[in-house]
Amino acid sequence: MPLCFIEPQEAIRVVAETVGREARRQLLGQVVHAWVDEIPDDELAGHYSKAVEELDDDDLSMLAAWHASLEVGQPVANKEFLLGAFHGLGDHRREALKIAAGFRGDEAFEAGVSEEQALETVLPWLSRERTVELAAEAVELYCWDRMGSDN
Repeated sequence: MPLCFIEPQEAIRVVAETVGREARRQLLGQVVHAWVDEIPDDELAGHYSKAVEELDDDDLSMLAAWHASLEVGQPVANKEFLLGAFHGLGDHRREALKIAAGFRGDEAFEAGVSEEQALETVLPWLSRERTVELAAEAVELYCWDRMGSDN
């Protein structure tokens, strides 16, 4: 059965609907990472703040542990520290946002937020070039899922 789509966003949506849970999670993670990569530098702090505000204590602890790996001082697993330390992360700010957004996405996934809702929120913000790249990755993920992963 050939796969043919007019728009790459639609290809991503169709793949998300047809793969198993683990593959869907991976695809959503890739979409979120692509979104973070395209956020203008001057908007990173605002998005990071929103993501951190919604994290639970376990996620805050893991994010603080990641900060510790960068040796940016003695991290504290609370929102105030993590928000205050964000600007000092320099080139690592996008990675911090990817981690925080990933935790937030996992919580939404577990709470029953549909993949379609998540895709509707993020996909419109991506450039056409990045969406085409993600569509190709989605098709690869589809093949991986269909070729016998433990999904």
